[in-house]
Amino acid sequence: MRPAAVCSALVSSLLLAAPAGAQTIVKIGTASPLSGPGAHQGKDIEDGARMAIDELNAKGIAIGGKKIKWVLQAEDDASDPKTGTMVAQKLVDARVAAVVGHLNSGPTVPASKIYASAGIPQISPAATTPVYTAQGYKTAFRVVASDALIGRNLARHALGALGAKRIAVIDDRTAFGQGLADQFAREVRARGATIVSRQFTHDKATDFSAILTQIRGHKPDVVFYGGMDAVAGPMLKQMKTLGLQARFVAGDGVCSEKLPLLAGDALGDDKVFCAVAGGVTGPQEAAFNAFGERFRQRYGHPVETYAPYAYDAVMVFAAAMQKAGSSEPARFLPALASVKHEGVTGSIAFDPKGDLRNAAMTLYTYRQGKKVKLQVVRGT
Repeated sequence: MRPAAVCSALVSSLLLAAPAGAQTIVKIGTASPLSGPGAHQGKDIEDGARMAIDELNAKGIAIGGKKIKWVLQAEDDASDPKTGTMVAQKLVDARVAAVVGHLNSGPTVPASKIYASAGIPQISPAATTPVYTAQGYKTAFRVVASDALIGRNLARHALGALGAKRIAVIDDRTAFGQGLADQFAREVRARGATIVSRQFTHDKATDFSAILTQIRGHKPDVVFYGGMDAVAGPMLKQMKTLGLQARFVAGDGVCSEKLPLLAGDALGDDKVFCAVAGGVTGPQEAAFNAFGERFRQRYGHPVETYAPYAYDAVMVFAAAMQKAGSSEPARFLPALASVKHEGVTGSIAFDPKGDLRNAAMTLYTYRQGKKVKLQVVRGT
């Protein structure tokens, strides 16, 4: 053998030979907005996932007898569907084992096709559009309720507890905002109440005077908004300026810790009612609250909304890998579909579509600038 060939063979053998006790690297991707108006919600997802990654590394988790080093790759989808697909392809090219994301339904749906084509499991900790799991991809899961549950129950609350008879509906024309508004309006009409106005804005809007003035003329009891807190805050301020006294009802995109800062003194007490697409009761509350305290100690601020769900998504991936004895997506995907995991957000198991079984939503209001839990509604 010539010297060059000997050197080449030696290098190859050194690359292939794993030292005793070597770790297998398992890379988990996150995809969420880390820039733009929704960055605080997207960072919440990244931070929740990073807590799980660090805890797994601290525990020295083994899969198939091999010690694992967990690595997080966080990507910014800017809440944009086109960017979301680019991010999805980047994560596929990076050979991540699984993806936690996306936040917004708009990027989640087109990105899910890319993950499905690559055979990479995806758990969204936030996307609520029914379209996501209705596509039939075996790689698509979520650990939150869908808009079907949220829209129905927000409508029931508006008509029942709030006694609304006349309702105005606004959405931001995103897959999430419009989808949730449609579900809400459908339930309102089915229960005999009147939609007095249906208006549209967009997810980066700042001036709502025209649509709010039109709505004010219809004297609604409730204004429903399908969208995120970055728009809802200024909208509430302009409602106050225009003297529009209606209650404000919205989904989990609005139900954040930052809303009091965004809305200022327009928030009021018992004026805003919103739902988070998950919820715990009884003994499960202790684990949920303990997570919130660990999160606060680590990052110096409270959970916004989605960090616990991102944390659980990572832990569910780890549980499926341990059950399958492999971190290869093709091998642990069947275990993921049948997983049963007790997380900080409650009991996690998936139905055949990838939706969370026995899903819940939690209804909140705001009092003295603080989010106050009202009730948990499950699976109705």
